[in-house]
Amino acid sequence: QVQLVESGGGLVQAGGSLRLSCAASGRAFNYNNLGWFRRAPGKEREFVAALRWYDGNTYYTDSVKGRFTIFRDNAKNTVYLQMNNLKPEDTAVYYCTVAVNLATMTPLSDKWGQGTQVTVSS
Repeated sequence: QVQLVESGGGLVQAGGSLRLSCAASGRAFNYNNLGWFRRAPGKEREFVAALRWYDGNTYYTDSVKGRFTIFRDNAKNTVYLQMNNLKPEDTAVYYCTVAVNLATMTPLSDKWGQGTQVTVSS
């Protein structure tokens, strides 16, 4: 049974930073394209970032490029999202996933954790 536990969210002022973590359990995910999505109030879930398993290539939605960095620690079965220069429009619940379709930037898995709330004040 795959379990995902996101953490690291919080309240931060605009321009601040947060590092989100997603610990996966149930099996190793070394060969998975991992990713982060977010859902802002009143909006659909949207793609944020992904990491391709075999070469570490990364993908980002345009609004976070240059500010967010996705990386993983295979030994800990954990994927991270470093978020710098946060903006109020980054406010959302952030979720990780263990399988991303890199052609469409959509999740391939229906397994989600509880998410972690990120709130950025102006």
